[in-house]
Amino acid sequence: MGKTFLTVAETRDGKLRRIALETIGAAKLAAGDGDRIAAAIIGHQVAPLARELAGCGIDRVAVADHPELASYNPETYFSAMTAILDAVRPDAVFFGHTALGRDLAPKVAAHLNAGQISDVVALEQDGDGLLFTRPLYAGKAFEKRRFTAGPFVVTFRPNNLPAVETAPDGQAEVTQIPFAPPADLRTVVKEVVRKASGKVDLTEARIVVSGGRGVKSAEGFAVLERLADVLNAAVGASRGACDAGYCDYSLQIGQTGKVVTPDLYIACGISGAIQHLAGMSQSRVIVAINKDPEAPIFKVADYGIVGDLFEVVPLLTEEFRKALAEGDG
Repeated sequence: MGKTFLTVAETRDGKLRRIALETIGAAKLAAGDGDRIAAAIIGHQVAPLARELAGCGIDRVAVADHPELASYNPETYFSAMTAILDAVRPDAVFFGHTALGRDLAPKVAAHLNAGQISDVVALEQDGDGLLFTRPLYAGKAFEKRRFTAGPFVVTFRPNNLPAVETAPDGQAEVTQIPFAPPADLRTVVKEVVRKASGKVDLTEARIVVSGGRGVKSAEGFAVLERLADVLNAAVGASRGACDAGYCDYSLQIGQTGKVVTPDLYIACGISGAIQHLAGMSQSRVIVAINKDPEAPIFKVADYGIVGDLFEVVPLLTEEFRKALAEGDG
């Protein structure tokens, strides 16, 4: 009998996050003949998103919909997950390596008495099993791991696996999973206030413009934000910039912040400490702008510009604006 792969689809602001489609892509890479793929969606008024998931070429969508699930709460979401697990009975559960996934996946693994591999960046078939690749030592090395028995739980780093396409005529079975909030809730989410006001989600952005201590002030980040607006990019920061009060810690990229893997990473005024490199060194193309030609960031950069970011970034912004305008024409 074939295996069942369950992916957990994250949502934000009434939309599916890209990582939701990437985990389904991972399940398709992992599934063999006779295997089934299901997606779980948890939230409130998520019926349209469930229909969108049904168009991803999967077999089933399990929906837990309740007002108490409108915002993430570890207790209510885990309760909803256990109901979905009982209904689907998966052999493997795939999460995004996001704040939600890092919190919920270990709970699910413990509930299933399952093994877990976290922060996976690649997946491949290997004989009768699967090989999962994950980084070690702040991205300086990689290891390949496999499970010797099931069930198992995996979290995937965003922007590393291809996302599936959706279609309006999906044939997947959509199942409503009964859910009632636990009677002994210890935590109640009253309101969610976001400090990050960026238009693009930092962890899923295809382009990231990031600033360090060289930005010099909170006002200095305005230069980076103008470039980010032109490129439809997210703005990030080093820990040094956050510690100096130039921006909020929600923008921090690094070993103790967010991990990003964009197609293009533009580092402005960032020296390149190992803690920061741990959060962005796997970016596909890295451009570094720094006045110090000996800055460590140049060792990992694909392209380096030695110069004052307050002179270089406005020039780049204008050139990108012109190039994009010509492309539209």
